[in-house]
Amino acid sequence: MNRLKSKEIYDKACQVIPGGVNSPVRSFRHLKMPPMIVESGKGARIRDVDGNSYIDFCCSWGALILGHAHDGVIDGVYQQMQKGTSFGIATEIELKIANKIVSLIPSIEKIRFVSSGTEAGMTAMRLARGVTERPKIVKFTGHYHGHSDSLLIQAGSGVAKLNPMATSKGVNQNIIADTICLPFNDFEAVRALFRSEEASKIAAVILEPVTGNMGVVLPEPGYLEMLREETAKNGSLLIFDEVITGFRLGLQGAQGLYKIDPDLTCLGKVIGGGFPVAAVGGKAKFLDFLAPLGAVYQAGTLSGNPVAMRAGLETLAIIEKKGFFEDLKRRTDAMTEPLKKSLANKNACLQQAGSMFNIFFGLKKVRSKEDLKQLDEEMFIRFFQFLFEKGVYISPSSHEAWFMTSAHSDAEIETAVNWMIQFIEKYV
Repeated sequence: MNRLKSKEIYDKACQVIPGGVNSPVRSFRHLKMPPMIVESGKGARIRDVDGNSYIDFCCSWGALILGHAHDGVIDGVYQQMQKGTSFGIATEIELKIANKIVSLIPSIEKIRFVSSGTEAGMTAMRLARGVTERPKIVKFTGHYHGHSDSLLIQAGSGVAKLNPMATSKGVNQNIIADTICLPFNDFEAVRALFRSEEASKIAAVILEPVTGNMGVVLPEPGYLEMLREETAKNGSLLIFDEVITGFRLGLQGAQGLYKIDPDLTCLGKVIGGGFPVAAVGGKAKFLDFLAPLGAVYQAGTLSGNPVAMRAGLETLAIIEKKGFFEDLKRRTDAMTEPLKKSLANKNACLQQAGSMFNIFFGLKKVRSKEDLKQLDEEMFIRFFQFLFEKGVYISPSSHEAWFMTSAHSDAEIETAVNWMIQFIEKYV
């Protein structure tokens, strides 16, 4: 595979951009190879600047549920752009997408749009502290809620590769003191905390109800119900970070799948239709603490950007059509079922939630970040490199989910599966 132009561009980017990239995992440094420099995408495929084509199962980290450059989304965005690209003033399109989301997710009565998942997590946390007038936030090891200081502690996603403790230099130690990290799926750790002296200081518990940032890890039966019960009894808020799972696992996200009613929900990715959009939604009595109604401040020039809102609205209009998620699950199962059979007698496993899935090498089951100590990172690197050379692109981290879209054809799925099985049978 010729990648000379990609390497040339990356080398030049390193002179003016730290590490040559604007998000660390894109550098491929941990994969021991020069990174991809993408030029275009259409449907389920992306093309790099050297002209190589790849079947894409990263799909902008799950945001592109309809695939790349979907005609309906592009047409809507084009129409919106003719009216202007940014105003910093309220527009009707914000009302339309807000009404759409509120109508689809029962726990969301009001919603505030921002531009990134990091902003959403930061805002939800500040809002929880403002509502409860308490300082402490509980999160779970391996769960990633963006790179704001108080949530970049024992996190997942790309930061897990940067530092063994998954924290960052530059995070104020005083802020860390107000973040409590617990192992995911550990019932007793949660119950012990809520029966300790710290309980009266807990403003909120935040989590990915199904994780996508340490691979796909599902909650154990009863775990989310227990969190809802403990937070409600304690007067703490329950925050679901559904930046990945929102409108990915269904029209009501993970909370609809598990029938849990969180107080606040962070959304992103799918609701932007490929544009930088995120949001905090939840009960009106909590959202009304935000300025200009309340004393919890949040603002952003590009929050509710009309072009991004239109992309999200067009996407939601398509995925709410009857049968969309059933078809998406069919496509995903067509990929995962043969892989599960191939992995049955191997020291590896495939974990899946709806159209999210990934393979863990060196493990038969993953329940928490603590299990990932046994992850076979070298095998993942070989797997990624093998697929990359064959024109199949998966999320470039062993700690990330892979995603199916409605654009993946049966032929593309079969091609990818065949290459994956060939690797598994030969090397795993």
